Amino acid sequence: MRFFFLLFFTFLTQVVIAQFSVAKIFSSNMILQRDVDIPIWGWGKNGTKVSVKYQAQPFSTTIKEGKWEILLPKKSQGSDYQINISTPDTSIIFKNIALGDVWLCAGQSNMEWMVEKSINATKEIQNANYPNIRFFEVPHKIAHRPVKDIEEGTWLVCDTNAVRQFSGVGYFFGRKIHNETQTPIGLLSDNYGGTVVEAWMSPNAFEGMPNFQKQITKLATTDLDKIKKEGKTKFDKWVRLFETEDKGFDKWQNTTYTGWDEIELPSIWETNSQKQYAALDGVVWFQKEINLTQSEANEPALLSLGPIDDSDITWINGVKVGEMHNRYNKDRKYKIRKGVLKEGKNSIVIRVEDYIGGGGIYGSPSKLFLKMGTIKKSLVGTWNLKIGYAVDRAKPMPMGAKFGPNSFATLLYNGMIAPIQKFPIKGVIWYQGESNAYRAYEYKSLFLNWIRDWRRLWKNDKMPILWVQLANYQQPQTTPEEDQWAELREAQMEALSEPNTAMITAIDLGSAKTIHPLNKQDVGGRLAQAALKEVYGQPVSYKSPRYLSAKKKRNCIDITFTDVSDGLHPESKFGYVKGFRIAGKDKKFYWAKAKIIAPNKIRVFAPKGMHPISVRYAWEINPDPANIYNSEHLPLLPFRTDSWKLSTQGIIRE
Repeated sequence: MRFFFLLFFTFLTQVVIAQFSVAKIFSSNMILQRDVDIPIWGWGKNGTKVSVKYQAQPFSTTIKEGKWEILLPKKSQGSDYQINISTPDTSIIFKNIALGDVWLCAGQSNMEWMVEKSINATKEIQNANYPNIRFFEVPHKIAHRPVKDIEEGTWLVCDTNAVRQFSGVGYFFGRKIHNETQTPIGLLSDNYGGTVVEAWMSPNAFEGMPNFQKQITKLATTDLDKIKKEGKTKFDKWVRLFETEDKGFDKWQNTTYTGWDEIELPSIWETNSQKQYAALDGVVWFQKEINLTQSEANEPALLSLGPIDDSDITWINGVKVGEMHNRYNKDRKYKIRKGVLKEGKNSIVIRVEDYIGGGGIYGSPSKLFLKMGTIKKSLVGTWNLKIGYAVDRAKPMPMGAKFGPNSFATLLYNGMIAPIQKFPIKGVIWYQGESNAYRAYEYKSLFLNWIRDWRRLWKNDKMPILWVQLANYQQPQTTPEEDQWAELREAQMEALSEPNTAMITAIDLGSAKTIHPLNKQDVGGRLAQAALKEVYGQPVSYKSPRYLSAKKKRNCIDITFTDVSDGLHPESKFGYVKGFRIAGKDKKFYWAKAKIIAPNKIRVFAPKGMHPISVRYAWEINPDPANIYNSEHLPLLPFRTDSWKLSTQGIIRE
């Protein structure tokens, strides 16, 4: 009888608690935005009185239409506060609250990229003890319509555990702001890898864009669960070809590897110099031999491969030691049972499936090793590789096969922004654009609309918004060509026409081998410099030099720049100026010689016989030869002097 009474009492308690709740963005350890009124809200049973005590001040309201909200008055910076929330049946206490500045860290995978995957991760994690930096991670959520609350979440104090899987860009940004201003800093990580900007925008953002308005109208009557199920069926059918058509399936995990190509790992195979890998989706096999002594072979072993894009099956000496499906950003660590390794030559074989975009074993070199006991042997270097199956370019992954946040506009706004948009913030840092590159010209309008949309959502038309211009990636061009990423970078730069915005560039911080630069310290640091100047009014420099004007001459064009600080200079062993291309009226570009003729001027020379019309600089996905910096060691921004039609002009999302 006593058991049933306790069970009944527990049930009643759960029902009462279920009837009253506080929005999950609020918890102990949170940072609240200083110097503004703070709404605190939640849900419950109509007619229930809600009392809030904040810094010795009492507030109260009554729940109506299932909702309650109390506006806490603005307070200046401070720490070690608590908020008491109560009803006749419930008592909630939030402790260790600080007032400071809250920054929203949003975008796709480069903003999502964790501290533990960035360079110097071990040292950064060991030193990450900042009681007045706090983290909150908004969980991934795709939603049909705006949801009222996030599913889970809690504020964490920055320490060696909390920092590990937090946004690297966000943390390095927040750390610098905190150190320079001594202000408590709250960081909201709200990002989702591989996403397009329109997924993050509210329906009101698409005024005058009929293609997106059509999508949103369709979404209102769409069964997302049904689409997801149908998409999985399509994907499963398509991906079966990766086994049935794979020439090496059940053959190459233990064979001879003569005649295979070679590749340096870690890297994305699209960066391999051989053309057949340049735009390959499908199956690629990798193999490497490693010699072991008898004592090494007898030790407990671990094979670390880092992240693999997208799926893998891994063998050692023909014995399967591990596999992972469709987790492009997940580290592979496979334990090797005793008896698999042997004295002498050991063969490691990895079968990799890539469904879209870059593919391969691409993580930090420090994550690619075989460890036996205390002995660690690096696997970085030359591997053999062979194509098992190449997806027919005319038959890529079928449309709708992979339902996700990009399937409709607004899906991430609905699930990840709408439920927190009442939570006051200082500003936004944004790292996104890679997924919109094939529609770069359309991004000009989308990006501006996104900025204005989020300012409307937070009811602050002066809210600071800072973003990262896309990093360099893939192999540099051998001949000057059109480039979608260059066009996307131009769209990002043109958005600086909006007030209270700032942009930093990462064109010198990336890598040919990975779309995820590991140097998140400099990205976050440059964003922080921009915020310190534009938001906090400190006398620091953050602006890269940029194009101002051009003067055409008979055989050259003189370019004038702004934001050069003490002058421009090339970063080159022999002082050569690189990265320029020039064209005449036929619009065909050629690499061009150039020289600095004044602290803020560069002369670009045309080939003999050309009457020059246009100059472009760093106009490619990887402007690696581009080497002009100002005296603050900030790279010259990509630019063009022409207004010719771009390759993505007219391409819109249908």
